[in-house]
Amino acid sequence: MARVVVLGAGVAGHTAATFAREWLGKEHEVVVVTPNARWNWIPSNIWVGVGEMTKEDVTFELDPVYKKAGITYKQARAVSINPEGSSSHDKSFVTIEYTGQGKVGQSEEVTFDYLINATGPKLNFGATPGLGEGSQIGENTVSVCTADHAEHAAHELKKCIEKMKKGERQKFLIGTGHGMCTCQGAAFEYIFNIEHELNKAGVRSMADIKWISNESFLGDFGMGGLHMKVGGYVVSSRIFTESLFAERGVDYILGAHPYKVEKGKVEYELLDGSKGEETFDFAMLIPPFAGQGLKAYNKAGEDITETMFAPNGFMKVDADYTAKPYNEWKASDWPRTYQSPKYKNIFAAGIAFAPPHIISKPMKSPNGTVINPTPPRTGMPSGIIGKTVAHSVCDLVKKGPNAHLHEASMAEMGAACVASAGKGWLDGQAAAMTV
Repeated sequence: MARVVVLGAGVAGHTAATFAREWLGKEHEVVVVTPNARWNWIPSNIWVGVGEMTKEDVTFELDPVYKKAGITYKQARAVSINPEGSSSHDKSFVTIEYTGQGKVGQSEEVTFDYLINATGPKLNFGATPGLGEGSQIGENTVSVCTADHAEHAAHELKKCIEKMKKGERQKFLIGTGHGMCTCQGAAFEYIFNIEHELNKAGVRSMADIKWISNESFLGDFGMGGLHMKVGGYVVSSRIFTESLFAERGVDYILGAHPYKVEKGKVEYELLDGSKGEETFDFAMLIPPFAGQGLKAYNKAGEDITETMFAPNGFMKVDADYTAKPYNEWKASDWPRTYQSPKYKNIFAAGIAFAPPHIISKPMKSPNGTVINPTPPRTGMPSGIIGKTVAHSVCDLVKKGPNAHLHEASMAEMGAACVASAGKGWLDGQAAAMTV
């Protein structure tokens, strides 16, 4: 019997685990390790964050789902990987620490034949002073990164609306909270959902809404822009986005690196090296992402974290990580199988893998501050990668170590995205994009 261990139960991990369970049959074991008790459909946190959905609408309990599927579920966080085993045995294992199931704080070594690292991002609020500490959001801003965050954001938004109804003008600042953030799309959705809700509440005229982003132009979205078909015409995302901002009366600050957040104020540096500050009554600033900080050790117990992981904590896979200038970047730099180059029984999926480089043009201010979006890895690519990796692992289990590995390069796959600009059956608005 083979044991496949999946670290993480987000879009990539949950997809990988459920397909592996279906394809492997009962003679093999699938184990999911995640610190969370509930699964969260993160894209809909946007609507939770404006009060149009509840936390219960976008989450469900994992335990009964995995019991029904025949998946072993361990509510725990992964701490380290020993791909070669240890001095006492040769079996590969991952060390976990329980966060639930009546075992909080207890450690366990979980052996594996194949490992899929789908741990997702660590929310690095601590990268910007005042935005938070470590992975915990602070008190100065709100977030929609988790269902709990979004529920709190909705509560704070409601308080602002009540103030506006009493004649008190409010300033909203939405965007990215660091010069190297990703997920501009989520912030984009949130700012226009807020604008939509303020219109519905009859208080839009009492609100000043502003976008702040590390993008060098509107519509970059971490991809250097894209083209889309609107009304039968092909237009750039820049024109589309600039038109939407103008139509909705939303101002913007671009090429910005927020370097300090205080109560009601953000200080930032721009690509031209100048500095400024923006005040607010309500702010939602996406934090930068990092890997989960997994450690790795060889058989002798020596630290090999730098061998398996990039400096940002994401896992190295079959990408070309050779440092090269922007004009030499190629689609072929991006991974295809997501297999570890050194340990052939270990794969990464979704946000857990280390990109070879960013996609947008790299930029710095005259002060040397890096200000550019990092690569987006949204739900659909994460799901595709999770399924692809599961397919490879299942073939390796059933056909042996020479089995063909399945491929899904982000440089080639088509990924669809529906970006909400306001929820409503009759008055809602959205942009559907396939990249």
